[in-house]
Order: sequence, then C-alpha cells, then structure tokens
Amino acid sequence: MHEFSIAISIIDAVEFEAKKVDANTITNLTLDIGTMSGIEFYALDTAMEMAIKNTILDKTKIIVNKVQATAKCIDCSHNFEIFHITDACPKCNGFFHEIIRGKELKIKSIVVE
Repeated sequence: MHEFSIAISIIDAVEFEAKKVDANTITNLTLDIGTMSGIEFYALDTAMEMAIKNTILDKTKIIVNKVQATAKCIDCSHNFEIFHITDACPKCNGFFHEIIRGKELKIKSIVVE
C-alpha cells in the first residue's frame, strides 16, 4: 500500500509549512488528486486517518478534490475525458493521446490557527 507513504509525505509537507507560521492547529487541508495519478482514493483516506493520529493534523478536516483526467488526441488534437489509459479518442477513435490533466497530487490549501 504505497498510499501510506504518500500520506506520510503529505503530513510532513503540511507540518513543515505550519511550522513556518508557528501554527498550532490545522483546521482544513485540501488536496487535488487526479483520477489517473495511480492513487486509490479509499486507500489514501484510510492511510490518512491512521497517519494523522498524534500530529497537528489530528482534528483536521481533509477535503480531497478528484481531478478527472483529460487527454489530447495526438491524431486530431481533440481534448477528451479519459477513464482508462486505453480509451480511444471519441472524435477519431485514435489510441495515441497525451494525458494533460489528472495525474497530479497537489496540496491545494492549508488553513491554520
């Protein structure tokens, strides 16, 4: 379960930023995670629940925005939502595409007290 190591990395980054402003509590944490990022959302939720215990994120409300993946067809330049890496372009049925959105994992915002 690589989601636990991802959860630990997120917590480390958030704690680092909180220390910069001498924050005692983090009330909200918002993450943007792409549907093609390779992250299992349920597994990350579970990992975050375990990993935040006894940290300054212990009572933090964590919001995860799922970013739907979008691809650009190499053959016809059409942009389209993609759900599987093997999805064909709906305009020309081409299989060659570049994923332009949906592989990200970003800390979007941190609200501190």
